[in-house]
Amino acid sequence: MAGQRIQRQTGVALWRQIADRIRTSINHGDFDENGMVPPETTLALQFGVNRHTIRSALAALAQEGIVRAVQGRGTLIERKERLSFPISRRTRFSQGIGDQVRETRSMLLASGEDVASSELAKQLRIEPGAPLIRLETLGHADHRPVSRATSWFPADRFGNIAEIYRVTGSITKAFKELGVADYVRVVTEITATHADEGDLTDLQLSPGAIVLVAQALNADLDNVPVQYSISRFAADRVRFTVEN
Repeated sequence: MAGQRIQRQTGVALWRQIADRIRTSINHGDFDENGMVPPETTLALQFGVNRHTIRSALAALAQEGIVRAVQGRGTLIERKERLSFPISRRTRFSQGIGDQVRETRSMLLASGEDVASSELAKQLRIEPGAPLIRLETLGHADHRPVSRATSWFPADRFGNIAEIYRVTGSITKAFKELGVADYVRVVTEITATHADEGDLTDLQLSPGAIVLVAQALNADLDNVPVQYSISRFAADRVRFTVEN
């Protein structure tokens, strides 16, 4: 990270760029030798900014729980192991990380009715404009928010899935009550991006944090699509494992 200069006049605050660089260096193990982030004066020289800007970057990382200021010592890296989230033929949130934490919980943030856009119609193999049920959910692991998701379901088959999910807190249980005993993952596409306003609030992240975005299609055992979802995971809390 030494000697890295940041880009000015890009529309992205300097402290946010620096927080991104420090976060990436921590994830790469650059500071594993002593478990401390370099002193503010060192970072200020490396990035070519004043110490106030460095303090703002470190404050944002502290808010995320990545670092912690220790009086008389400096800034300590908080060692929190990432949860391993498996992507497999049967991908389930609670089952995927259940053996790594004491408790998992999913909650319904909002629900509503949509009409299928051309992209959603293509994914779910239905006609554009067909009615859909939308669920917006939040997944917790040991009381810490891990993921937020928006899912769409064909309304003619899953018209009351929101009510069932609100009671059960489980897509799998809701599917079973609606006649889908089992379902499988057809495809998952994963990208990375900066957290948006919803991520900052629901996942309790600070501006500049990175999220992993998983776009996924699930189908029943007759290969009929039942759910299309876009899930956003806090990148410093989860890593994906692809299982064959």
